[in-house]
Amino acid sequence: MPTLPHGQQGRPEQAQLAASVQPHRARQVAESFGAEAQRYDRARPPYPDELVARIVAGSPGPDVPDVVDVLDVGCGTGIAARQLQAAGCAVLGIDPDPRMAALARARGLRVEVATFEDWEPAGRTFDAVVVGQAWHWVDPAVDAAKAARLLRPKGRLTIFGHVFEPPAEVAEPFAAAFRRVVPDSPFGDRPARRPLELYRAGYARTADDIRATGRFAEPEQWSFAWERSYTRDQWLDLLPTTGGLTGLRPAPLAEVLDAVGAAVDALGGRFTMPYTTLATSAALRTDAP
Repeated sequence: MPTLPHGQQGRPEQAQLAASVQPHRARQVAESFGAEAQRYDRARPPYPDELVARIVAGSPGPDVPDVVDVLDVGCGTGIAARQLQAAGCAVLGIDPDPRMAALARARGLRVEVATFEDWEPAGRTFDAVVVGQAWHWVDPAVDAAKAARLLRPKGRLTIFGHVFEPPAEVAEPFAAAFRRVVPDSPFGDRPARRPLELYRAGYARTADDIRATGRFAEPEQWSFAWERSYTRDQWLDLLPTTGGLTGLRPAPLAEVLDAVGAAVDALGGRFTMPYTTLATSAALRTDAP
């Protein structure tokens, strides 16, 4: 169910429209989430408090005590941004979808509408640049190098996302229904479940991208394991916010959801999802040019 950073070798849910298409070029999928902005904000889970605390602790603040200036790239509806704001950070979000940005603003966040590639900082710099569930949408020719230019001395870049694979009893009926309903979808040939190590390898390749800039200290790999319980209705609320389903018409979407709902019913109407939140984080080198 999750996505992979640049250089993935599988076919992540939100990224691969065709084998030859790089995720950052798949703008139709990248900008489809705003159609379900309210649902996305309601159903998508927050990030572990330990991740937020580690970002804040590892980002040197400016002269104002206890304030860390954060740029949230691809902020969406502001799920991560609100957590960082609650932790005492001053957060600016950027997102290419005006619908997602509007909802984030309604939640009290500052958001500018732009892709990361086109966004103009106008001389602004930050203590931290964070990217949650969105790094694969950024052009790899731009990404880490531009982030380095936006950071203050010893500032930190952190890229993170959830890995969540439902139990086989739920994942396999979903995959079968999706292949039946959308046989020509490039998402249809993905396996029902994928190993965590596939995603760890993706974050390792992200670390390689960061190293290649020559601007950062050695990247760190973080991992946070947690669980979340879902009722049938809660899981069916989240599924339409995932990239394979955001563009489906109502009738095929309903058929897929019916199959998944029946599978959850067979488990007693609820299941527990194991989550792992992975992150690659690196501080700007003190001798960075």
